[in-house]
Amino acid sequence: MINWISLPPLTALRALAALSETGSTVEAGARLNVSHAAVSQQIKTLEAHLGVALVDRSGRQLVLTEDGKQLAEAMIGGMVQIEYLIERLTGQDASRPLTVSCTPAFATSFLMPRLADFQRRYPGTSLMIDPTPTLKKVGPGGVDVALRYGAGDWPGLKCELVIDTPIAIVASPDLVPGNGQIAPGDLQAYPWLQELGTSEASDFLRHHGEDLDTRMGVTSLPGNLMVDAARDGRGVAVIARAFVEADIAAGRLRLLYEDRRKKGYFLVTRPETMRPVARDFAAWIRTQVRGQISGTWQDHAAGQDSTE
Repeated sequence: MINWISLPPLTALRALAALSETGSTVEAGARLNVSHAAVSQQIKTLEAHLGVALVDRSGRQLVLTEDGKQLAEAMIGGMVQIEYLIERLTGQDASRPLTVSCTPAFATSFLMPRLADFQRRYPGTSLMIDPTPTLKKVGPGGVDVALRYGAGDWPGLKCELVIDTPIAIVASPDLVPGNGQIAPGDLQAYPWLQELGTSEASDFLRHHGEDLDTRMGVTSLPGNLMVDAARDGRGVAVIARAFVEADIAAGRLRLLYEDRRKKGYFLVTRPETMRPVARDFAAWIRTQVRGQISGTWQDHAAGQDSTE
């Protein structure tokens, strides 16, 4: 049985959890509708109750210690389950559309060509596709399922690699003629294209000891428009290789460089609170990538469309 009397105050635990989610006492206070000073005081109360240091106060911002992170994750996990149960009991869960967050490039190149298949398999399911590079909250009241590009290191979430693909640096052969690999530094002489809301071009060059020369022009735009612009010779583009493999094979785009620091696209969920419709969508995503290899995404989607 739970020893309720020995547990610390719920308000103090909420303050710690909010600080963990936001990284700032100001933002945590805004979430809880209290002042940042109140958040700091609640955490001090919690530390006094437990006799454990939960935050490091040596810098300008409060940073959670390892003990603080563990306690915050436990608190968030428990509250997420309570929030989910309340939604289900009150009927809010059933009426809410399935919300899927992904990058615009993923939505255009992978998801949209296959969406008719999902709708045929799960008729009557309401979907809300949120194409954005911003990392949205996954869980009750937020995103049901996310498709994120990276290394799969998002704490507190289940991350399953579904598309193994490096980042490709590509350009039209008309813009960057020739054969063979090009050194990153040589690409500074060209305009760049990157997905809206990201800094992929400067990040890539910085990793190789170079600075992006903005005088040549940097255009940020949605993923589908970026591929079209690259084909038209408008700039050097940074995009997941799986989504331009057909263009590379056909000679419409030239592969200039590969960046393998990140693994690919991950199916990101909070499994302990997944709604049935979210589990269905996750299972459907797995069927779409099972047995596929990098480079067949667009061809596979086209094949599906032609048979439906």
